[in-house]
Amino acid sequence: METIKKHFESEAKEFDEIILRLIPHYEEMIDGMVASIPVENSKINVIDLGCGTGTISKKIKSKFPAASITCLDLAENMIEMSKLKLAAYSDVRFQVGDFSNYEFDDTYDVVVSSLALHHLITDEDKIKFYRKIYESLRPKGVFLNADVVLGSCVQVQESYMEKWRSFMKKHVSEEEIENRWLPQYREEDRPAKLMAQMTWLKDIGFNKTDVIWKYYNFAVYGGFK
Repeated sequence: METIKKHFESEAKEFDEIILRLIPHYEEMIDGMVASIPVENSKINVIDLGCGTGTISKKIKSKFPAASITCLDLAENMIEMSKLKLAAYSDVRFQVGDFSNYEFDDTYDVVVSSLALHHLITDEDKIKFYRKIYESLRPKGVFLNADVVLGSCVQVQESYMEKWRSFMKKHVSEEEIENRWLPQYREEDRPAKLMAQMTWLKDIGFNKTDVIWKYYNFAVYGGFK
């Protein structure tokens, strides 16, 4: 996690531009996540795990102005960027911390995360954290995760990686992909198979689980308590 922290501290200011160059249809992915938040009650309590520069939290506040949001991120520079992005909104608190050992200090109607939980190292770590998320949710609360995932077999995963390379080549050089982004992915990221994660969520107790959006190795998925 210390390596990841240094990486995000150094890239915080250019993070929003980088993410559009590297993540296919990122804005559509996030729109799909926010659109899936139940609209029965606009006064919701939300936590954004690995909030980055606050993009998701800002979209949630735009749709649910009465929402209270906790923004948590490992990197202080990310939190500072999210403070700037969310300066016009009230009822937002900011916490610097490592979500892998985070102790939830409140209960929530909505738990969201984007491109963060794949940093949990093992499948057991992910299952344990999903269970903590479930326990932090209020009745009928929802957990939504937008993240990089693995295919269910080698052949599918190879096609995922080829499609990802093809997307990145539209925006960055092949040299940068092969010498910077893919090595960083292999070193820092520990994604899990999507279908396995759906099973974990059901076993923990989530119901109405679903894959809301998917583009090869990127997906939005989650479930209700």
